[in-house]
Amino acid sequence: MALDVWFALVALFFVGGLTPGPAVMLVLASSFRYGFKPALLPAMGVASANVLWLILAASGTAVLFELYPTATLTLKLLGLAVLLYMGLSTMFGPLPNLDVSADDAPRRSRLYGKGVLLQITSPMPVVYFGMLLPQFFQANTTLAPQFLVMLVTITFLEMFGLSVYAAGAQAIRRILKGPQAARTFNVLIGVIMIVSGAWAVFSTA
Repeated sequence: MALDVWFALVALFFVGGLTPGPAVMLVLASSFRYGFKPALLPAMGVASANVLWLILAASGTAVLFELYPTATLTLKLLGLAVLLYMGLSTMFGPLPNLDVSADDAPRRSRLYGKGVLLQITSPMPVVYFGMLLPQFFQANTTLAPQFLVMLVTITFLEMFGLSVYAAGAQAIRRILKGPQAARTFNVLIGVIMIVSGAWAVFSTA
């Protein structure tokens, strides 16, 4: 992969990793509720699901998004329904117990699975992996090295961005000690999760 192409890739996913979206909101909510380390589990789930999206982009499956727009829109709407459920659950679900520690977090597999499920069904990766990433593959270069470079780069940037938000949630947790403040924070997370998913669906419909 040419260096200038790699820099463009880094810029795209660095900004994407720090842009508030469904994955960011899931990690933020997990960190706020259970702490920094447990929040890294859904982050790793998101990064793992990105491997599947990257494989689809590299295999040319992304072309199907353009050939079958109706089917693609249906998948996006299903993903939006999942985001709607997660967002509403965050907005109106039980308030986080600020005395909860990492030892009280759900099973690791459950936290990890939430990250995988969110990223597989979310409309956001369709934008990045289905419509933007294929432009970075160079036809005159062997595919395998390009795939490996993209995999390492995207995984690192994804985990970096999500870790920043997970750490920031701990600072927010110290401030939002009252139930009203905690509810407001949950509602904000849910709204951003739903709105970002809706933007991904309708801006690319």
